[in-house]
Amino acid sequence: MLPAVARGYRGWFHPCARLSVRMSSTGIDRKGILANRVAVVTGSTSGIGFAMARRLARDGAHVVISSRKQQNVDRAVAELQGEGLSVAGIVCHVGKAEDREQLVAKALEHCGGVDFLVCSAGVNPLVGSTLGTSEQIWDKILSVNVKSPALLLSQLLPYMEKRRGAVILVSSAAAYYPAKELGVYNVSKTALLGLTRTLALELAPKDIRVNCLVPGIIKTDFSKVVRIGCMRMSLSGRTSRNVISCRGLGSQRTVQESCPSCALQMPATSLGRTLQWQASPLGSERSGGSCAAVVSGPGA
Repeated sequence: MLPAVARGYRGWFHPCARLSVRMSSTGIDRKGILANRVAVVTGSTSGIGFAMARRLARDGAHVVISSRKQQNVDRAVAELQGEGLSVAGIVCHVGKAEDREQLVAKALEHCGGVDFLVCSAGVNPLVGSTLGTSEQIWDKILSVNVKSPALLLSQLLPYMEKRRGAVILVSSAAAYYPAKELGVYNVSKTALLGLTRTLALELAPKDIRVNCLVPGIIKTDFSKVVRIGCMRMSLSGRTSRNVISCRGLGSQRTVQESCPSCALQMPATSLGRTLQWQASPLGSERSGGSCAAVVSGPGA
């Protein structure tokens, strides 16, 4: 299904694959394309966020990672520093203003500025229907998944303006192929597409690029509900146009080897783009495959 979408919209894809990154034998390029840059990555102690933080650090950036639990931050920082990477960590619930302020302060400790913001934090506290969701759950999902990226960016903006910075919002293929089990989560990830386009237009005069990554189903704990749904449907012999094929599953290594760094290095003319995320099928890191849908942004 998605390869067909890719063929239909190929003219709108940004050629990320052309921006190669040279790695040393250890996988770390201390003079890489992001050398002397500072990146803040939310929701980055596990899953997609952690994989992206590792890749950015391997490409030379100093990366500030964060999540809601201290033990997760400590574990992630220790693992990445053990690889010789320049990282710092702090507890941050992105839905809380005081936590966001502390995250900003931590990021500024390195050199007084921030170049990149990657918003990967997301929640889905309910598996169920959209109309059956309580107002409390609606508020929680929209606060973390949609409001917090904009509010955090507003707090970081004064420290990014003179550094030709870039912002990546992490959406989901659920924005295009919603799973009925995910309800409000689908809505929140669709909203990020509109937020990307709006922020891109607002920040273009400040020479700050805003783009959106739309990963398909990556094998993480967070995606377990969708993966189980796919497996059940496959075993029953049923198909649905609203379920992404399990053949498009990707791994965290897929994330590390694909888009984050090149997306942050996109030219200033690439504003408000929703970027294809190439992914290897589950169990095969080298074979091809696509598990992301793509639409154009302004000026594409």
